[in-house]
Amino acid sequence: MPDFLVISADLAWPLAVLLAWLAGEFIHRWTALPRISVYGLVGFLCAQAFPDLFATESNSPVLVLANVAFGLILFELGYRVNLRWLRVNPWVAVSGLVETFVTFGVVYLIALQFSLPSLTALLLASLAMSTSPVGVLRVVNEQRSSGQATERVLHLVALNSVLAVLTFKVIVGFWVFETSGSLTQAISHSAFELVMSALIGAIPGMVVPAVLRHLGNLAREGTLAFALVVVILVAITYSSGLSPVLATLAFGLTARHRRVTFTRTQRNFGAIGELLTILLFVFAVSTLSWANVVNGGLLAFVLLLARFAVKTAGVAAFSHLSGISWKKGLASGMALAPMSVFVVLLLEQTKNAGIVLIDELAAVAAMTLFMEVIGPIITQRALIWARETTQE
Repeated sequence: MPDFLVISADLAWPLAVLLAWLAGEFIHRWTALPRISVYGLVGFLCAQAFPDLFATESNSPVLVLANVAFGLILFELGYRVNLRWLRVNPWVAVSGLVETFVTFGVVYLIALQFSLPSLTALLLASLAMSTSPVGVLRVVNEQRSSGQATERVLHLVALNSVLAVLTFKVIVGFWVFETSGSLTQAISHSAFELVMSALIGAIPGMVVPAVLRHLGNLAREGTLAFALVVVILVAITYSSGLSPVLATLAFGLTARHRRVTFTRTQRNFGAIGELLTILLFVFAVSTLSWANVVNGGLLAFVLLLARFAVKTAGVAAFSHLSGISWKKGLASGMALAPMSVFVVLLLEQTKNAGIVLIDELAAVAAMTLFMEVIGPIITQRALIWARETTQE
């Protein structure tokens, strides 16, 4: 390869991140749309214009950094989940379980109507269960949103994420068993992997707060310590084929309930967290091809409409039982629209096991691109409609 192309490849990612940041800032200032919607669109356009420069291997540093960014977001989400509140108000959890599994069933049936194989339809359905923690949490922080609907959305996102990972890993286990005939290999991709991932995250969730409490001055030390542990967790789970999603969520959940304060000044993990998030959104759509987006466009459109309707109705149906108005219930369900980054990284992680699913799931490419741009906007407007943001 000529020297100038090598230099271009080395500069491609930093320049794409810079371009995405500039576009996000200008468009947010002009239109008040979420910055993250712009990041993904810029990343997709760059990847389609220069596909060779943005090709990533399974051991690419960009993929590792993207997983670290995702881990930081998942830790923050887990840190904001209050399990005691779910015990006091179990209808929030019930609404999450209902809308998640009804979404799974509806998407599965629609996929079968489009003549997809049963196993492929199951994988599509498991991915549709999810809501992207990155899209929702970034909008919540950007809008400085707070209130009953916001808290419900954050708890439902965490529940969606866990259930989607559990279901996806079990189905992938069956996929491995069907293709390899090895029951042992199939089990290693399901139950054992899930338990170990949660355990690896829970242990530092107990140890790190104890160490910080002993050192004192948590406001200064806490953010750095949590970020370092997230990096280590992502490295361990990524190299061992475990789930960084469950590990970092479990870390945040456990640390939250060890009574260590995580102040508002530490949201997003500062400037480094912002930078990694831009890289994450640019990377997520760089993995998509225009051909897959076109091929899966019609099915993706139908599935997204069905998913949005089911999640919105599922949460709204339990509004009064869970103690909020119909309006806030509808807004909470609508805010669950994003799903893009979560899906891409989940599919990328299966490549470590030698399983490449993106070609079989062409509709996922189209769903990812649509919801990368539209999902955060829907979340933003839903929270504004619920009157829980600084922007009315």
